[in-house]
Formats: sequence, C-alpha cells, structure tokens
Amino acid sequence: MQKAIIGKKVGMTQIFDESGKVIPVTVVEAGPCVVTQKKTVETDGYTAVQLGFEDIKESKLTKPEAGHLKKAGVEAKKYLKEFKLDAAESMNVGDVVKADTFAAGDKIDVTGISKGHGYQGVVKRHGAGRTPMTHGGGPVHRHAGSMGASSHQSRIFPGKIGAGQMGNEQVTIENLDVVKVDAELNMLVIRGAIPGPKGGLVYIRNTVKNNKVKVAGDAGISKNPQKASGRNPQKASARG
Repeated sequence: MQKAIIGKKVGMTQIFDESGKVIPVTVVEAGPCVVTQKKTVETDGYTAVQLGFEDIKESKLTKPEAGHLKKAGVEAKKYLKEFKLDAAESMNVGDVVKADTFAAGDKIDVTGISKGHGYQGVVKRHGAGRTPMTHGGGPVHRHAGSMGASSHQSRIFPGKIGAGQMGNEQVTIENLDVVKVDAELNMLVIRGAIPGPKGGLVYIRNTVKNNKVKVAGDAGISKNPQKASGRNPQKASARG
C-alpha cells in the first residue's frame, strides 16, 4: 500500500544493530499530518489527498491559505503537500497521518531541498582540475579555461560545466530503509543520509524502486537450460 508523510530533518546519529554493527541514521520528525483536502475522479479527474504539517498562527497565512483551511475545518498549517495514494478514496478531510503509518523495514524515497552553497566555481561545483601552480600560471589556476569552441559551432552547448549556483535544489534519495519508528515521539529513523539541513522540510513516501525478494540458494545460478553444462558438466553429460 502506498504511504506518505511530511516531516522535518532533526539530524544524523548512529545506532547499533543486534550484531553490534554501526548503522548511520538520520532522525526525522514525521507528522502528525492532517488531511486538508481530498480530490476525487468525479470532481478533479484523479484521486489524491493534500496533507498539512506543522501548526502556525492563522494571522501568518495569506487570506487564500486561511480560507482554504477554514473551509476544510482544520487548524492552520504551515506546509501543504499533495500525494497520490492508493488509499486516498478511503481517507477523509480531518484524518490524521502519524509516523506509525510506516514500519521498520519499509523502503522509502525522501525528497528535500539540498543545502545551498552559493555561487561556486567549476573546481568546487563540478570537480574540475586546476592548472599547474608553477611556471607563471598566473591568477587563473581555478578558472574554467578554454571550452574548445571552434569556428564551426562558434558557441558553447547547453549543459557545459561552469560556475554558478550550487545546491539549493530539490533532491530525492531513493530506496532508503526505515530502521525504527517511534509513534509517541513522531520519529522515523532512516538508514543513511537525506538531503537538506537540520530543520529542513522533507517528503517521505514509498519507494518507486522494484525491490525483488531473493530466494535463498538461488543466488548466482542461471535458470537457462542451455547453460546447464556451465553449472555442472557431469550432470549435463549424463543427460546426454
């Protein structure tokens, strides 16, 4: 079943599993979120729900935002996000989505805004090499240098590496594991790193990856009968 929630990145730490191995994890304050709008095929052409996260004073909202939430009959929320879920038809305005909608072992995708690094050059932004520091290199050691435009194109194609804004863009990390869920503290513990700074807003949903379950004993064995001789030549010769 598809699941989704809005949260805030608390920070990173590490925990230990049963065997004593260290697991780097990110702690996320997930929810509680309130369903602020429900979209149906009859009225909107598709099925989805809008979730609201984090209470805020109504005076800090614009009039359209305040009117939208007042019509739904829910408290003022700072963040709103729409999700297309399979269970959207069974959800109603005012329903609460908590962290325990996920369980330990779930595979998730986390979307957030990456840390902004301002205007950076090609060395830091793209990992370009610099020129030699000796023999009169001049003050151009970290410059982009020649782009190789000839008289035929006489221009630089779009997408060429160069200096510019670094970070501060939407990033999605796919196929992460939920290590622990604490419904009382509205806490999700996720294996690995997620985008954004501490306190950054994140959207969590089921992963779009197709995780196939491996059967024990079948790893590395081909099921192609033409490759039977490669697995066991004696059996292949016996069948012949």
